[in-house]
Amino acid sequence: MGEVYRARDTRLGRDVAIKVLPEHLSAQPEVRARFEREARTVSSLNHPNICTLFDVGRENGTDYLVMELIEGETLAHRLQRGPLTPAEMLRLGTQIADALDRAHRAGVVHRDLKPGNIMITRGAAKLMDFGLSRVTGMGGTASGSGQTMAALTQSPTVAQALTAEGTLLGTFQYMSPEQLEGREADVRSDIWALGCVLYEMATGRRAFEGRSQASLIAAILERTPAAISEVPSGSSVVGGPPAGLDRLIRNCLAKDPEERIQTAHDVKLQLQGLAESAGLSAASMAPASSVGAPAAMAARSRNSSLAWTMAAVALVVAAGATGWGLLRKPEPAPLVRFRLGDISGAIDYFWPRVSPDGRFILLQGVDSAGTSQAYVRPIDQVDAVPIPGTRGLRRAYWSPDGREIVFVAADKIQRAPVGGGSPTVICPAQGGVDLSWGSKGMILMDTRFVDTLRVVSATGGEMRPASRVYREDGEVGSAWPCFLPDGEHFLFIGNLRNTSGSGNIRLGRLGSLDSKLLGKSGGRVEYAPGGWVLFLREKNLLAQKLDLGAGKLVGEPVTIADGLRIGSASGHFSASPSGVLAFSRETGGETVTLREAKRSGVQSGAALLSGLISNPELSPDGRRLLYLRRTAGAVGTDGDASVLDLARGTDTRLTFSGGTASTPVWSPDGRRFAYITRASDVASRIMVAFADGMGVTDSLVTPQGAGGSLSQWTPTGSRVLYVGPTFHAFDVPLEGSDRRPRPLPDSTSFLAQPRLSPDGRWLAYASGNLPNVHVFVQGIGDASGRWQISTSSAVQPRWVRGGRALIFEGFDRRLMEADIDTREGFHPGTPRPLFALPVGSPGPDQNSWTCDEAGERFFLLVPPAERTTGIVEVVNDFSALVKRR
Repeated sequence: MGEVYRARDTRLGRDVAIKVLPEHLSAQPEVRARFEREARTVSSLNHPNICTLFDVGRENGTDYLVMELIEGETLAHRLQRGPLTPAEMLRLGTQIADALDRAHRAGVVHRDLKPGNIMITRGAAKLMDFGLSRVTGMGGTASGSGQTMAALTQSPTVAQALTAEGTLLGTFQYMSPEQLEGREADVRSDIWALGCVLYEMATGRRAFEGRSQASLIAAILERTPAAISEVPSGSSVVGGPPAGLDRLIRNCLAKDPEERIQTAHDVKLQLQGLAESAGLSAASMAPASSVGAPAAMAARSRNSSLAWTMAAVALVVAAGATGWGLLRKPEPAPLVRFRLGDISGAIDYFWPRVSPDGRFILLQGVDSAGTSQAYVRPIDQVDAVPIPGTRGLRRAYWSPDGREIVFVAADKIQRAPVGGGSPTVICPAQGGVDLSWGSKGMILMDTRFVDTLRVVSATGGEMRPASRVYREDGEVGSAWPCFLPDGEHFLFIGNLRNTSGSGNIRLGRLGSLDSKLLGKSGGRVEYAPGGWVLFLREKNLLAQKLDLGAGKLVGEPVTIADGLRIGSASGHFSASPSGVLAFSRETGGETVTLREAKRSGVQSGAALLSGLISNPELSPDGRRLLYLRRTAGAVGTDGDASVLDLARGTDTRLTFSGGTASTPVWSPDGRRFAYITRASDVASRIMVAFADGMGVTDSLVTPQGAGGSLSQWTPTGSRVLYVGPTFHAFDVPLEGSDRRPRPLPDSTSFLAQPRLSPDGRWLAYASGNLPNVHVFVQGIGDASGRWQISTSSAVQPRWVRGGRALIFEGFDRRLMEADIDTREGFHPGTPRPLFALPVGSPGPDQNSWTCDEAGERFFLLVPPAERTTGIVEVVNDFSALVKRR
């Protein structure tokens, strides 16, 4: 591609290198344009391990580049004397990977990475010829020889000619399988070449060789290079190189680009980890002051195998030092606890996620309209910055390199750069919410509560199943995936038939739908550095060691924190690979007041109630309010039922279940109420009691075991509507000898909050896959048909005005009303807004409002004027915290 001259920049007084484009290429305008365009791109790659491009120009018909002049030798020349020492190999390999990562982020692919394009100067690596070794997509004749421009520029550069015996030397040894098959090269092709270079640095031999071009190509496409420890130059001394290096290089040299390590940043991090594990000192990893005399470098080469052994011995010595103990016991790592500063425009923020490097915290903020958005906050700063394009997301997760986030919004999995830029759609979300982005470029997603996990490439494609449901263990679905650092194994929760959020902790692996049962969690599960598994028991965060080989948890669990914020996220905590832990505790932020409001939304009078209250239900005569009150620190959404007499102001507790009652509903005559009580982890009961507090009158087991919710005592007074933990709905008899529950219509999909019309002919309910949930009405008995009432996502339907209208709650927290005409068939009107709720209903079994039969009087839960948000605690050394516990 050019000729290179040493030159003197007389203006700045420095020596430079000038690269000149050959005449037969300079004559083509499209080549010159690409030459200049790529040169400008490379000039932006300001990195200490990339050869700097100073200038580009054209003089008397000659195109040229002015580049940094590098004093030293190429890596290819250095490797002629044998393999590198461990410190040299890990140091230079880390620098090369870091330089590649910088280029890839700028959209530049090297396409011709090899030892001949890497200079070693003053003990540091310098990459050359970035983005200039190949020009794609150009046809036409390049020279009189008949070569096409495409053929010339899509082939690698050749460092040396073929020998007389036909042995191929030069760059073909570093070409990826996809390049040899004529496919477009991308960053993963550079990862392949980097794996070849690392192999050669460690062994002194090429990963792939052949006596001819055909045999070399066959080796690249079909064979696996020998392990480093099996290569003579690397195995002559007991111990050999660390096993982790073999694994890293194998992952770089995966034949399928999808199975290869996906980013140079990951290679850099793994090389740094190998250096730390091998006990290499900072001095041994530091660049030398100069290239050094050939004799000295030859001596280092002769001692390469010994150095690999010494690196292994260093691990034993380090372990021994720990065993004997230190003269001075180190101080325990400090626990840094701080309150996040207010986020402008957000009334609440939660879901802290620590970046992989531990420098940033990702948060989810919600504004007064109920719209969520992702924010990122440097751990050493107060202000949080919104991430563009994330409005309306559910929960956000980091990419392995911490440069992007992935989230679900608008029914699609999307990825967005943290620093700004438009999100990119990966694939349809299929009802998913929670994700995990692994180190090998795959993304796991949970879908509905009753579905399995799915997996898809971060670059897009079709989703595939990644787990199966173990119904024999009482599971109904899969949730909360979390990749382990290897990008293959992952933790997740097998959903059980209850509403307390607990489930089975499982260990899965990509490529297999089977998984191993590890234990049980009261919420989500996550992996922490050092081989720890984080999970919940009630509101306590626990950690327990994972034996990955045996596929089981070992030792006793250690309590990390108590009083965690739970909510719909089943636990607000996060651990980064760097060892930083963040979690949110519950505070008084859930304390609300109950106030009466008019149809316009204007609140009137003083607060009727205050505290940890939920699920207000106005009695049929409009004189009393049934509600749940929880005690501080209570688990989940349960509590005990109380009744407020609106005229006299008396507040009477009705149940004494120990905080296990939920979803109370009135009987049509207002004399009794029904509720669910959680009797155990495997069974719950529907209880019927008097509204004057005189005791329980009846009790029966719920249709679907533990959990579930009640939505209505039917107008006839003989049945209640029940929704199970899998969101299947039933009509449960309360009287008579036959108490078999009957499934409600549309019970095969997500269904919540079913309510019968006063005449019993029409069933209103919420149905769909989150976040695309709508209010529907379906005919019962002789009535037929099904109609969608809401025009945007909505829940919590209520019949008013004798069944002539429906009021429901939109996802934006606005109350909507739609007229219903049933005189001749069923004819719904267009929904119209009433007013915005002060706080939305937090879940399918929790409501934040109620109204009278006329749709004129409303009773609303109202948050405090100055909202108290949760405390986010940050621990800068998770390992030290576990030891201290």
